[in-house]
Amino acid sequence: MKLHIITTGGTIDKIYFDAKSDYQVGDPVIGELLTRLGAGFEFSVESAMRKDSLDMTDADRAKIRELAESCSEDCVLITHGTDGMVATARALAGIPGKRIVLTGALQPAAFAESDAVFNIGCAIGAVQSKAQGVYIAMNGLVFDADRVVKNVEANRFEATDRAE
Repeated sequence: MKLHIITTGGTIDKIYFDAKSDYQVGDPVIGELLTRLGAGFEFSVESAMRKDSLDMTDADRAKIRELAESCSEDCVLITHGTDGMVATARALAGIPGKRIVLTGALQPAAFAESDAVFNIGCAIGAVQSKAQGVYIAMNGLVFDADRVVKNVEANRFEATDRAE
């Protein structure tokens, strides 16, 4: 497998600044993580943007779609902020010949108790095993992009019974 990774920012790439008492989106972490963990497959990393998903626009989603469509790999993993992940996944629907999985983290990857590595691992398994289409891999589960919502109160993703 050759995996193309598109990074967009979001919590997974956030870093904490003590002096500012806030978080900012930093450099993408996934390439370093996969290298350090000894990934047994080829991958490339492309940064589309460094944004919190709450700040994403339709133009940003169109850019992500263009990058996913134009890459030569059929396996595409997109790291993304969780608040706008479902909207972006739905904007990627209908790209032929691609298996696209979006993932992110509820805590920055830099934090010891982050879910980032867990979610990335789940997403890599999904992108290799699922049929063509668009999916979200979060909380140890893989969801069809049109049958998932983020439950903000419970801070997790959940399947829906019907296409949204």
